[in-house]
Amino acid sequence: MHAFRPLLRKPLFNLFAAALAVGALLAPRIANAEALLLIEADTGKVLQADNATIPWYPASVTKIMTAYVTLKAVKDGKITLDTLLTVSPTAASQSPSKMGLRPGTQLTVDNALKMMMVKSANDMAVVLAEGLGGSIDGFSVMMNDTAKKLGMTQTNYVNPNGLPADGHVTSARDLGILARSFLRDLPEYEYFVHIPAIRFGKRVTGNFNKLIGRYPGADGFKTGFICASGYNLVASATRNGRRLIAVVLGANSGTARAVKAAQLLERGFSQDNLSWLRPSLGTVENLVPVDASPPNLREEMCGGHRKRPASDDDDALIATNGTGSGSLTGGAAPVTFFTAGLQPPLMKASELMASAPEAAEPVVVYTGPTRTGAALVAAVAADSDQQTPPKARGKKSRIAKKPDTGSDAKTAAAKPAAAKPDAAAKTDAKTAAKPTASKHAAAKPADKPAASGDQAPKPAKPKAATKPKPAPNNS
Repeated sequence: MHAFRPLLRKPLFNLFAAALAVGALLAPRIANAEALLLIEADTGKVLQADNATIPWYPASVTKIMTAYVTLKAVKDGKITLDTLLTVSPTAASQSPSKMGLRPGTQLTVDNALKMMMVKSANDMAVVLAEGLGGSIDGFSVMMNDTAKKLGMTQTNYVNPNGLPADGHVTSARDLGILARSFLRDLPEYEYFVHIPAIRFGKRVTGNFNKLIGRYPGADGFKTGFICASGYNLVASATRNGRRLIAVVLGANSGTARAVKAAQLLERGFSQDNLSWLRPSLGTVENLVPVDASPPNLREEMCGGHRKRPASDDDDALIATNGTGSGSLTGGAAPVTFFTAGLQPPLMKASELMASAPEAAEPVVVYTGPTRTGAALVAAVAADSDQQTPPKARGKKSRIAKKPDTGSDAKTAAAKPAAAKPDAAAKTDAKTAAKPTASKHAAAKPADKPAASGDQAPKPAKPKAATKPKPAPNNS
């Protein structure tokens, strides 16, 4: 037996060395890995957790907290959904995605929330923040106080919309806690997190959360993206009375984050009958935070390898630095449950996310005070009128260089209230079937939103809408 000991030691040593080598290869990648979390909404029980306590840049999932703080104030009677708020110059100056409303425009808390949660409008987040907290800094204090009360120990907010800022961080763990708190504390306002689409004037914008209307039972929450964070998503779904919450941080495309969330949810629902076989991971509140700096994914998400600018509503199924279907799941997804071999096969989430969403009537949003009936119709028409003139003027000035009537643009600019543009506007209002619906995409430069009504001075009628070019709604 003693003679065999050297032979036994050598394979063991080689195995140990190999394990160390693999660990050394994997260690540098952990910081750049995605963060994944799956929990039960009612109990907070953790079903899967991968890098769930590594700090992360939240991007626009920040707006879940903005909505929570706002709706908690509504529930506590401090404001109402009908309270009028005013768009400030600071709000109007926010980077896209945004509604592009002019400073001085008023709208209700209700409409600002819907615009913020569906279109991920950064300007509306600031409108709400200034309306409740007096300023961005004042509201950030309210957000951080709320986070502390909820037990979000890894979170610090600097602004209400998630635009890049030093010290603006969270984690998948904390986002799971926040989503649970929202459902528990504000059940009467839950509809704000699963509106399928909004209609503002002539523009219709679908929810950036691709699970809404595609994944069976999907009923919330919010997407987010900045270059440093990658593509983030907090999503919830209910099946047979059981609700799960999935958090995906750092995916490489808008579709990829939805696919990953759908796979997490499907795995959680399909393993319900095997729960007794799985090791207990405790509750989300008991996950141990990691003391580290958040990974910065700017080069991977927004580097020169991308064929087009990345944005929160990115429809690319696979980022250009990925290859094959593996990039949808970051390669071979880690198996957290040792019972994975006993699970039924997952649904084809990639095909589901690539399909068209279920038909749904968009929720109408508008500026001004709360209105109903004929007054609401008039408000929607007024918003539609505000959207057309800046685009028409911009197109007219460009078109004027091609035809012989090159001086028309100058004439129109000099006489915005002239009779001819007014007459043309009446005709155009009937003939313009589908004007450009959403040129202010989050992926586009800030000059696009300016064409959506945020700089409409007095020429309210010169529409020149004979040449609108329909564009896909990618805002």
